[in-house]
Amino acid sequence: MDGVYDRRAPKRDITLSLDEDILQRAQSLPGDLSERVEKMLADEVAKADRERRLDATIKALNEFDARYGSFADEHLDHL
Repeated sequence: MDGVYDRRAPKRDITLSLDEDILQRAQSLPGDLSERVEKMLADEVAKADRERRLDATIKALNEFDARYGSFADEHLDHL
């Protein structure tokens, strides 16, 4: 595994419906379209994973704070 996904995993053919104009413009770019789309999807998956982890961390910290209070609360009176 390299980061988000296993780059050695077998490829699978799929069918996508894309706007014809953007497809034509994308095909005129250098490089393999499938590789570029795969990279974009991997980036989106990584972004979603980061957001889920951040949400879970925030939830856990809020639950900890609700249960035990904030460490900073002990020191705010001195300000």
